[in-house]
Amino acid sequence: MHASDMKMFGFWVYLMTDCVLFGMLFATYIVLHRPLPGLFSLPLALTETLVLLASSFSCGLALLPKVTKTRLVTCFAITFALGVSFLTMELTEFSRLVADGHSWRHGGPFTAFFTLVGTHGLHITLGLIWMAALIPTVLKQGFTPTSMQRLYCLRLFWHFLDVVWIFIFTIVYMMGAYA
Repeated sequence: MHASDMKMFGFWVYLMTDCVLFGMLFATYIVLHRPLPGLFSLPLALTETLVLLASSFSCGLALLPKVTKTRLVTCFAITFALGVSFLTMELTEFSRLVADGHSWRHGGPFTAFFTLVGTHGLHITLGLIWMAALIPTVLKQGFTPTSMQRLYCLRLFWHFLDVVWIFIFTIVYMMGAYA
């Protein structure tokens, strides 16, 4: 097996371990879940979802065939800005919940919520750091096989986080709003 194939295989193994991690967090949330109607802002969660889906779209556009540096930078700048917007909304929600007396210290359902959603937010933060570190390197070194592989891995990671968020939106927010 070629070294670049081994790296891609390793990245897929990493994504699968993240699937297991999020699967365990979802299972924990579902087991500890209790109806908390009115606690979460469904319009805010929907806005977060739309922002994250838009970031996934811009991330996908960045690496269409015949990629150019201009398109790459533009699309990843948009992706980055949308990612920061998403995190800002998530942190605003966390702050509101804590200010209203609903922190991770107030029982299993809140601990599970903050752990699941916070872990996703941490992954988004790591994706943003990855983007901020990788794009200048690509601009400096160009589209080498190594840089393209790293860009493809970043895109896979970002899309994975969007899929995880769809599950969070559905299970945590939609079920929570109508439980």
